[in-house]
Amino acid sequence: MDTQHFVYIIRSRPDPTRYCTGLTSHVAARLAAHNAGRCTHTARNAPWEVAVVIEFADEHRAIEFEKCLKVRIWCRVLEATPAVDPAR
Repeated sequence: MDTQHFVYIIRSRPDPTRYCTGLTSHVAARLAAHNAGRCTHTARNAPWEVAVVIEFADEHRAIEFEKCLKVRIWCRVLEATPAVDPAR
């Protein structure tokens, strides 16, 4: 049996404006790790819930898709951040 590859987006329950993306072969186990505080990046905004899961048969495509998601998320963060005047 081939390994499944999932790209997921989780949302913080206490702060629904916070999201995190990741790649795993076991969504439930990965969510449990996020909620148990074993992931330093997401520990303080736990508990998390699954917002989206997309399955890929090909690991390379899953990796590329997750990278694309992360780039788009950061582009939106940067667009929403007010510009800072470097002269100040």
